Order: sequence, then C-alpha cells, then structure tokens
Amino acid sequence: MDKPSFSLVYKLLRPMLGLCAALTSLCAMAGDGVTDTSIRLGMSSPLSGPTGAYGRQMKEGIEACFARVNAAGGIHGRKLELVALDDGYETAPAVANAKRLVEQEKVFALMGFYGSSPTAAVLPVLDATGVPLIGTISGAEALRKPVNRHMFHLRASYGDETAAIIKNLTTVGMTRVAVFYQDDGFGQAGLKGVKEALAAHQLEPVALASVPRNSIEVRDAVATIAKAQPQAVVMVTLYRPTAEFIKQMRAVGSSPFFVALSPVGTDQLITELGPLNTRGIQVSQVIPYPWGDKLEVVREYKKALVTYSKNSPVSYYGLEGYLNARLVVAALERAGVNPSREKLIAALRSGPFNLDGYRVNFAQGSNSGSNYVEISVVGADGRILN
Repeated sequence: MDKPSFSLVYKLLRPMLGLCAALTSLCAMAGDGVTDTSIRLGMSSPLSGPTGAYGRQMKEGIEACFARVNAAGGIHGRKLELVALDDGYETAPAVANAKRLVEQEKVFALMGFYGSSPTAAVLPVLDATGVPLIGTISGAEALRKPVNRHMFHLRASYGDETAAIIKNLTTVGMTRVAVFYQDDGFGQAGLKGVKEALAAHQLEPVALASVPRNSIEVRDAVATIAKAQPQAVVMVTLYRPTAEFIKQMRAVGSSPFFVALSPVGTDQLITELGPLNTRGIQVSQVIPYPWGDKLEVVREYKKALVTYSKNSPVSYYGLEGYLNARLVVAALERAGVNPSREKLIAALRSGPFNLDGYRVNFAQGSNSGSNYVEISVVGADGRILN
C-alpha cells in the first residue's frame, strides 16, 4: 500500500489543526481574563477607612457603566466583569492587590487605581506582566514622565491643576500664597506644581506645612501657616485633613482664601465640614460637573445610576469611574473580536476618543489623555457651582 502524500495528510488533518489552534487561542485568552463569554477587569482602591468613599463611588460608576453595556449585549458578545479589591490607600496592599488581580483573578487589564504613591509602587507589576492600567486617580508627574507604555491616565496632571489655581488667584491680586500638603507622593507632586506655577509669576510660597497620609494631625501646620498670614492657602490634601485644617485655621482667627485640588473630593468635603463652613471654598476639577446636563456622557451617567445603582449618589468620583469604564469599553471595541493586551494598548494609542463630550487622546510620547481643568466653588447652601 502506498504511503499517503503530504498534501493528502494535510487535507485530512487541517480541520483538526484549526480546532487545536482555536482551542489554544481560547485557552490563552481565558488565562488573560478573556473567555468566549466574558472579559474580566481588576481594580484596587480604598473601599474602606478614611478615604473609602472615593473608591466606593468610583466602583459604583464603573459598575453602572458595565451593567449598561452588558444589558446591551456586552463587547463583541462578551460581558464585562469587575473584580474590585480594597487597599485602604496604602502602598503595600495596592501592590499585593495588583499581583493577586493578575496572577490569581486572571484579569485582562487593570483600571481605577487610586493614589500617587500606591500607583507608583504598582509600576513594576505592570512592566513584569505586560498588563495595562487604564485610569489612575493621580495627577503626579512621576507617573507621567518617563512614559510607561502600560499606564494610561484619564485625568489632567497636578501641574495642570495648580497652574489653573495660581492663575485664578493671581488674576484677582493674591500674591501671598501658602501650601498645606499631604506628606506623600500626591502631596509632594501638588507642592511641586504650586511652586512651579508661582515661579512663573515671579512668586514663591509664603509658608509650607504638611500632614502625614491618613492623618488629621494638623495643629503644627495650622500654627505655621496662620503665622505667615497668607491671602490664600492651596491645600493638596484629602477631605478629612482638609476639613480639620480649615476648622482649626478659623478657630485661631485665620480665614484666608481656601482652594483645594480635585482629589479632595468636593462632595465629601462638604459632608465632613458642613454646607455653611464650606461656603466659598474653591476646588479645581478634572472631571465635568456631574450634576449638569450639557454633556451627553453626564446625562448618560445619571441615567445609568438610576437604572442600575439607585442607591449611589451622583458625584465627581462616580462620574470619573463611569468615564474610566467608558474609555475601557471604547478601547475594547477597537481591539476587536479577538482582543489581546497588546491590541488593547494599540487601540488606546490609535487616536482620540470622544466619550460623548469628554475627549481623551493619548498623543505620541504621552500617557496623559486629558488636560481638562475647571474651578468650582461651594455656594451658600452647600451646592457645588461651576
């Protein structure tokens, strides 16, 4: 009997080879958080403790967006899943969470990480695994330069925020500016931005004082800054130390103009300090006004909360989480029916995204998608005005 020819063997085996290749591809995808029915994403943020409100609101925004997308059929037929872990705004837990999300939870990509120091500590995990991180609650330049190819920022930098704040202050004649900052990556980055913005106006801070992270021990900072008699204080702190600082400053008879950076969480600050005591405080915002109706994405966010998360309040952090999810969804759609992490990274780099009014674009040599900044002020009744 003659031996079968190679071409005949190939014809007989070709269907099986195709099936093997498909199964191999599917297994590889499943190992990377993608199956034929789902795509799994991972998040690490404070969900408990003094900064837990930030992470919870972000998570609610992300989940509302995912629920809306899943109800419409998902991404190329796959439903989106979120695995959210609590890091308490601490560095070591954030790193442990990142490793767990990639190695044990088998997520496809990371999103919604919170804080400059925790996120900076996660960079080696991204580099070692090739897993992209999309959306970080940090404007620190250290996370932007040098550019890390696996990290994509949705919000403006602290340099953008502080430049807008100092421009606003100097325009109305304020030149004596003090800085109250958190002694960590966030605070140091914001302090650097304020100093650079003041230097551009041939000015420098009249006083500097700090508070440890996750602390409200502000007495020494109050004494230092009150003694300098500033016209304004830029606060690079989160809502609890910010509220305590303002209370104690007023208690010692010092009432300068108070302005905070966006991470403070304007609605959390109002709740902590009270509507009357927050009147006139200004905050730089890097996300559109979430109570407005001008942008389609804001209207969509509020409708999604009503439909899928009725007990979640409208908030800046909630809208930021929603926008983060919208960016992930848009990039996954671009990545195609058979996504890979490299395809996702390429999709993010492939050109601008218009998220129904909020625009994101990762230009060549940059991982900052937006420089959007506006200044809001708290009104007499505790409402945030823009």
